[in-house]
Amino acid sequence: MSIDWNGVTHVTKVDPAEELPSDLALLDRTDLVIVGGSDDVTEENTLAVLERLRSAHPELPLFQEPYSASHVSSATVEAVDALSVPAVYNGDRDNFVSKHVEFFTEIARKPDEAFGAGLPVVGEYVRSKGREAVADLAEKVLGEAYVVQNLDSEAAAESGVDAAYTPEQVAGAALATESFYGFEVFYVEYSGTYGGPEDVEAAATHLDDTVLLYGGGIRTQEQTEEILDAGADAVVVGDVFHEDPDAYLRTVPE
Repeated sequence: MSIDWNGVTHVTKVDPAEELPSDLALLDRTDLVIVGGSDDVTEENTLAVLERLRSAHPELPLFQEPYSASHVSSATVEAVDALSVPAVYNGDRDNFVSKHVEFFTEIARKPDEAFGAGLPVVGEYVRSKGREAVADLAEKVLGEAYVVQNLDSEAAAESGVDAAYTPEQVAGAALATESFYGFEVFYVEYSGTYGGPEDVEAAATHLDDTVLLYGGGIRTQEQTEEILDAGADAVVVGDVFHEDPDAYLRTVPE
């Protein structure tokens, strides 16, 4: 699918397993929210967070980034504007190919069970609704190319990353994304550690149509501006949203 990224410079990543700030007016200052995580994340807590965010900010673009097919249901798909599916370039095979094939195999094999729970079983009616569910899902899927650069992070451990990319490899991955894979997003992820502008500059050289996101360790407006000046379309802020609302607000660009 295609999302209008014009004007998106600040993205908030929300972990369904973490407690939300009491005042969700904080999100008045962000441009888009991505909901996802791995540890202790379920379809139930994901849906609860999606519904709360949608209720508080009905006009704010809202994505689900599932780590597992078990985090997705017809209800979560309906609640979001996009289902952003990560493919980790420097991870293991599971996190670039296998999970995606298994995910879509499950949907194609049993669409009524995977995305049509509760439908009455009346012959072709269920199969028709199942096909509609698959079509709705396909319409909302957005591919994200990931490079995970903090080897000590949970993201690296979960994705099977055992080596960070050099800036030259980051540039190559960006070029492959733009010219071959066709993912809508290229994401440089430092997971809690500020990586600076070098990888962003390397990737930006080769991206014209692909959206370039940077996430990791941003806690000040100066860091946000440095990353945007290096060529990122937007910064992604996660941990600080849950941990320190005042610091979170300082990550928003002027």
